[in-house]
Amino acid sequence: MPSARTRRDSPVIARHTVARPQRLVLRPLRDGERDVLSAALAKSGLPVDDLDAPGHLFWRFETKDDIPAGFGGLEIHGDDALLRSVVTLPPVREGGIGSAIVATLEIEAQRRGARAIWLLTTSAAGFFRRLGYAACDRAVVPAAIRGTREFSALCPASADVLMKRI
Repeated sequence: MPSARTRRDSPVIARHTVARPQRLVLRPLRDGERDVLSAALAKSGLPVDDLDAPGHLFWRFETKDDIPAGFGGLEIHGDDALLRSVVTLPPVREGGIGSAIVATLEIEAQRRGARAIWLLTTSAAGFFRRLGYAACDRAVVPAAIRGTREFSALCPASADVLMKRI
């Protein structure tokens, strides 16, 4: 039987393994790629209605071997960022790509002055918790994030709200 110390240490080891990102190349979406992003998001059941709104930043991700891996986006609101539209393409799922996309977007948010990242999810709360995000009450979400279309209209009120300090 494992000791209490081994049981306590295991989640730390697992969390470290899950969070270790693969090498991805981040590229801003090119003209015409919003349709590809929209199709990938719709297939995954994620909101697509406001992809063309001003101030929304979206990237495509590729492996170091130029294999398309997924998409992700941010909305920056001062010290806060809204993580959105994270999708891993089916051929590369289950290989740590989703974690790598999120880690890369966290770095990008930091570069743009954000100190916290917020997100809404109806199906991936466990995934984001493993990456260090914590569930929070909607009442503590900054007004600028609560005022986004994703927060106020596109995601259901039942969606989980998570946050991570970066």
